[in-house]
Amino acid sequence: MQLTVVTPTYNEAENLPKLVSALFQLPLPGLRVLVVDDNSPDGTGEVADRLAREYGDRVSVLHRPGKGGLGSAYIEGFTRALAMGAEAVAQMDADFSHPPELLVELLAALQNVEVALGSRYVPGGAVDHRWPLWRKGLSAFGNLYARSILNIPVRDVTGGYRVWRRETLLGMPLERVRSNGYAFQVEMIYLAYRLGYSFVEIPFYFADRRWGHSKMSSSIQREAAVRVWQMLFEYSHVQRHICDPEMQSVKPPL
Repeated sequence: MQLTVVTPTYNEAENLPKLVSALFQLPLPGLRVLVVDDNSPDGTGEVADRLAREYGDRVSVLHRPGKGGLGSAYIEGFTRALAMGAEAVAQMDADFSHPPELLVELLAALQNVEVALGSRYVPGGAVDHRWPLWRKGLSAFGNLYARSILNIPVRDVTGGYRVWRRETLLGMPLERVRSNGYAFQVEMIYLAYRLGYSFVEIPFYFADRRWGHSKMSSSIQREAAVRVWQMLFEYSHVQRHICDPEMQSVKPPL
C-alpha cells in the first residue's frame, strides 16, 4: 500500500530535514512525503525544495502564499496526495512529537480498518512527562470536552497522528470541513465516525517538540471550544453508511 505522509510546516527549517531522513529509514517501500509550507519566514520552504531535489519524486512540496492554518493545509495536502495516487495518507507533525517509527504499525493496522489513529489516551499512550500539570490537564480536558459533546467512541479525538485509507478520504466531504486550527482533528474524526468508518487507536508517547516553538495559541483554543458545538449541529443529518461486516469499528475501551 503506497503511503504518502502529509506534513504541514511553518518555521520548521530545523526539524524538516531530520524528519524526512527518519521517515526514509523506515521499512516502508514506496513511501512519499508531501510538505505543505505556509511561506515560513525561517526558510522552511527553501529547505523543502532542497530535499525535493535530493530525494527526487519521493518528496514533493506544496507552497502556500501565507499562514493559512492547519486545517486548510491538510485539506490541500490530502487533495494533492490523492491526485498523486496515494493509496494511504498519513498526517503528522514535523516536530517529532509524533514518532516516525509508529507509522509502520499504523499502516499495518490499516489492513483491517479505514482509519488508524495514534492515541495518547488509550492504555500504553501518554503525553510528555516533562509537561507541567496545568498543561497535561488542559490537554486532557480539551479532549474530554470534545468527546463528551460529540459522543465519539474515540479516546483521543484531538490527536493529529493518523493514517487514512484513500477510499475513506474520497468518501468524505472534505470541502465542508471548516475548522482551521486544532479543531480540525476533532472535525475530521467526528465526520468519519458519523459516516460509519471503522477505526482503531494505537498508543504512543507524545513527546514535546525537540526544536522550534509550539504553534498553539489562545485563539486556536477558542476556535476549538466553539467549533465543537457547531459540528454537533452541522453534521446532525449525516447518516452512517452500512459497513462491511468485517470492517466494523474497532472501539477502544471507554
